[in-house]
Amino acid sequence: MKNKIGLTLVTIVALLQSCSKQEYVNIPKNADGSAYITTVASTTNTGMTTLDNGFSVTATLPNAKAGDEMVAELLAQQLPAGGSSTQLLPIAGTQKKLIVGSDLKVTVSYTRAEALYKNVNDQVTVTFAGKTESAFTTISMGLATSVKGPLYGGSAVNIRRNSGAAYFDVAVAPKAAAYTGNVTVMKKNGIALPWTSTDYAYGTKVPISGDDYAVGKDTMYLAFVSKVGSFSDTVRMTVFANAPLYQLTKSGTMVLGATTGGVNLMSNSTVKATDTLAILAIDAASLQIKPGSALRASTTISFVPSTTALYTAGNAVDIQAAFDAGTSSAMIDPIAGVPVNIFKIVDASGTYYGILSITSVVPGTSVAYAYKIGSTYAQLAILK
Repeated sequence: MKNKIGLTLVTIVALLQSCSKQEYVNIPKNADGSAYITTVASTTNTGMTTLDNGFSVTATLPNAKAGDEMVAELLAQQLPAGGSSTQLLPIAGTQKKLIVGSDLKVTVSYTRAEALYKNVNDQVTVTFAGKTESAFTTISMGLATSVKGPLYGGSAVNIRRNSGAAYFDVAVAPKAAAYTGNVTVMKKNGIALPWTSTDYAYGTKVPISGDDYAVGKDTMYLAFVSKVGSFSDTVRMTVFANAPLYQLTKSGTMVLGATTGGVNLMSNSTVKATDTLAILAIDAASLQIKPGSALRASTTISFVPSTTALYTAGNAVDIQAAFDAGTSSAMIDPIAGVPVNIFKIVDASGTYYGILSITSVVPGTSVAYAYKIGSTYAQLAILK
């Protein structure tokens, strides 16, 4: 019995000693004994657009060695034989053998035909696999052409009749090389009409005007087409021409005897009634609205009585016509008179038509107002 117990104790000690020497994790180490930490593989690619014939991908493989063999392959969502839904599967015939260079990099190129690219946003996964390293990335085919607009002076505008010409900015950016071709712009003012087309040198601002629209038709269909070899890119847009509404609607209150007794309608800023920028001011005795008492000689304003309906519609052509057909005066009576008046301002920068509505009056104290002004794109740079 004693021998059995002694043997058992020896066996346990031996096992414990064996366990204490066992290395559960073999950690690679540098020459100085510190842990060797590897970096992760990465990829870069040229990108792919609808005007490119292919793309290249470069993989950096820090855990490989120069001369190692890697295999690149494409995968895409495909319907397997007998399947009912797509899966990410290898594309037949796309395996390519590569040798890791001294810089620990490999580069592979594929054509759009190999990648089965057909439509915008189609994508493929590129994989790299070898005994020592692996990497992957996904590449989508994007549009090469983009269109901004309608614009005027770099700012977005709504297309309005009788407002002048706006424009579109067209950018074409294939990945392979800078674009040097023309941009063909097709348009029609009605869904059933035939297309007309015009070629513009790349970089030209493509014009559009409300006057391009036929009477009674407010919809313009456009297509911007760019081409590189046999590849083409098309961006389609539908642009509506609104009625010639005023661009800006402003409001405020003129207070008698205060620093806000006048208003500069060009900037909708309240000023003293005696300020040279006071296009309108209220009279100290009767609250009548008149041109500012110190208004510069180069600036004039006059009024024609109007209607709430015309103010609400805000049609610049109708408002100007109503002013020209009416009898103008230099004063508005906000209490006893008509609460809506058309105005015409003439100054060094041009002629501006607007329509003013008196919204409330506090007798002997203040006049609250709202107005619409600005009927052309060019006036947007001046009116604030």
